[in-house]
Amino acid sequence: MEHLIKNLEELLRLAEGSEDREAAELALTAASEAIRDVLPDKVVKRSISLREDKLVVRGVYESSEIDLSRYDRIWVFGCGKASGLMASALEDILGDRIAGGLVLVLEGTEDRIRTSLVEVMGASHPLPGDKSVRGAEAIVKQLKRLGERDLVLFLVSGGGSALMTLPREGVELEDIVEVTRQLLKAGADIRELNAVRKHLSAVKGGWLARYAYPATVVSMIVSDVVGDRLDTIASGPTVPDGTTFRDALEVLERYRLLNKVSSRVRRMLEAGASGAIPETPKPGDPLFRKVKNIIVCNNASALETAARVAEKRGARAVVLGSYIEGEAREVGKVLASIGRAAAHSKVPAEPPVLVVAGGETTVTVKGEGRGGRNQELTLAASLKIKGEVGVVVCSIGTDGVDGDTDAAGAIAYGNTAERGMLMGIDPQEALDRNDSYGFFSRVGGLVFTGPTLTNVNDIMLVSVVRNAFN
Repeated sequence: MEHLIKNLEELLRLAEGSEDREAAELALTAASEAIRDVLPDKVVKRSISLREDKLVVRGVYESSEIDLSRYDRIWVFGCGKASGLMASALEDILGDRIAGGLVLVLEGTEDRIRTSLVEVMGASHPLPGDKSVRGAEAIVKQLKRLGERDLVLFLVSGGGSALMTLPREGVELEDIVEVTRQLLKAGADIRELNAVRKHLSAVKGGWLARYAYPATVVSMIVSDVVGDRLDTIASGPTVPDGTTFRDALEVLERYRLLNKVSSRVRRMLEAGASGAIPETPKPGDPLFRKVKNIIVCNNASALETAARVAEKRGARAVVLGSYIEGEAREVGKVLASIGRAAAHSKVPAEPPVLVVAGGETTVTVKGEGRGGRNQELTLAASLKIKGEVGVVVCSIGTDGVDGDTDAAGAIAYGNTAERGMLMGIDPQEALDRNDSYGFFSRVGGLVFTGPTLTNVNDIMLVSVVRNAFN
């Protein structure tokens, strides 16, 4: 089976000895298979089946059976990095029962998606662009035409917030782009970011469900959010919004951005907080009686696969769960310390062991370097495992894109930091400048997969194959 990591052999050549190579091969193979198992078409075909006139959707937490005889037409709409392959798989299952639709995907990946009934449109990420707006307008226009005998299958995944953007009247696209950029740079987490974006948007925070009403909406969701909060994934276009205009203002105040955003943003949020303009649709709104939101895949799904791969290869697997958050560099230090503990004290397990974790860290940008949260995590870890043998730390974004770079993440050996010093590249200085990409591009260790067309957060792996006392 083809390895999803394109530069696998190059990464393995960085190993100084057989134990380093064994540790790296374990981590990289587990990561590859974990991502493969959450590819959207595979998820859909595993989760969705057709039994005569019954469409069965098996979710992570709940399942649903939809009686298709109640509807005259089935429409497929969606937004997110996974939505294109999800639509393609749905066409394979439902065939010409689908009347049409539109999905918004990462620009540049359209040619990898094969659909004949559902239109595929590319848009920009992580910051929205004009195509994001045009795509959102097209979806809204079609949804407003639907009636009670229409069924909408809405496909949602990570990246949807940027890929489907429609500014609320009174703000401009440039306002949303700038506030998004400022919040990302400040280290805001996804819940804080989306609390602001939802209140500047005409499609997020449940608004899309309102346009579709009285049609029935079943959202099939690939979660890229720690804790799988439905109202946060892609900013919850078909989910009641639990946040308020006041919450959005508090986020900007927390990061000292209220006086740095555009006057239009500030006026809108203040007007909403005072009740002058309507809030996003809230829990209890009758329109949500016709909406079902089902998570069909999440980060935990990928972690389970990584653990199975380790066990099949004769290693113990320790799964720390999918709730890892915090500053990337601090998480990197903790994971590296766990690896050292396994090597030196057989805790949490005796080597060979693969420690598996998932979630989404953040980076507070203070330097002028280039990188992403997975690369920064790994760079910090490289300093903690310096000198270790048979210990590697690897962190990878399942979407194949880490930060503003072309890498998915990075891997660090016990000799990575030292190799940098010998080349005249100080790893601590690179970390201080947030230049993890610059460090690994010269020293080696960047992991390349290319866009995977899925997104279930990040996979963080610590592979230990040697007991330091043996």
